[in-house]
Amino acid sequence: MVDIAQLIHLLGGLAQKQQLVSRGARDLDLTRAVRDGTAVRARQGWYTTVDEAEPRVRAARVGGRLTGISAIQDWGGWVLANPRLQVSVPRNSARLRNQWNRRRPLAAARGVHVHWDAPELSERGAAWSVSAVDALIRVVLDEELETAVAALDWAVHSGLLDEIDLERVFLGLPKSKSWVRGWVDGACESLPESLTRTRLRLAGYTVTIQVPLGSQRIDMVIDGTVGLEIDGREFHAATFEKDHLKAIDITIAGFHAMAVSANMVFTNWGHFLHAVELAVASHAPPSFGNSGTPAIRASGAPQQRGRYGRFRGSS
Repeated sequence: MVDIAQLIHLLGGLAQKQQLVSRGARDLDLTRAVRDGTAVRARQGWYTTVDEAEPRVRAARVGGRLTGISAIQDWGGWVLANPRLQVSVPRNSARLRNQWNRRRPLAAARGVHVHWDAPELSERGAAWSVSAVDALIRVVLDEELETAVAALDWAVHSGLLDEIDLERVFLGLPKSKSWVRGWVDGACESLPESLTRTRLRLAGYTVTIQVPLGSQRIDMVIDGTVGLEIDGREFHAATFEKDHLKAIDITIAGFHAMAVSANMVFTNWGHFLHAVELAVASHAPPSFGNSGTPAIRASGAPQQRGRYGRFRGSS
């Protein structure tokens, strides 16, 4: 008796019926595997051993493969929100199905965005997803700037893309998107760091990351004055003294030391940005009015130097 689950696993976790039959599987074996739960029928003629709720299985159920930000998330990339399922299908595809129910047609189902791609794109990538280059092209075309930059930062930092692959991404994009290349930095080490850098740059600040400080590095220096540490960890007593010593070293080096948690970057950005504005302003030389006395800013929050937001469709 053929071990269907093992056979599917060897084929990458997703296999067409003809692939299994050519390797000795019978209809009886397939029926038994589905019945005992060792395999799942993703859609007619397709079998998998991966959980049905996984994005890759839902994309296969629709009739395509993961693309765009859904592919990045599936590969473990830096993605903040749970995105709408992005599925690539060949332009001549038919009989697309609902991502949750293979017996129902796709129709105008919510929660899935189908991309009707050129046939040659189907020749690249894997059974589950389009290639990394094709996925990232889709991300830059469709997503907000901070989301696209974070995906590209991760792809370069993790080694998924080398410099040649990164150039291929931008060669595959309209010229109007070439400016995004200047926002990518493979030295970035985390999602909150990437988001912070992009948002601060959009707000008009000059940002330098991974600045040497003796044998250590400062995560980020803002406008040459604020030394920022971004901590994604929970509180650990073992690092308490080390973290505070580093804050002192940042101050001794002449920077205004600040620290922010990943959660604050994700959920309370406005409050943090206000603090950055005050910190930078406190290190700026005073401006003088016509009377020769220091000019006083009107009461209330400092004026924001810019704003972060969507760039989808912008040039």
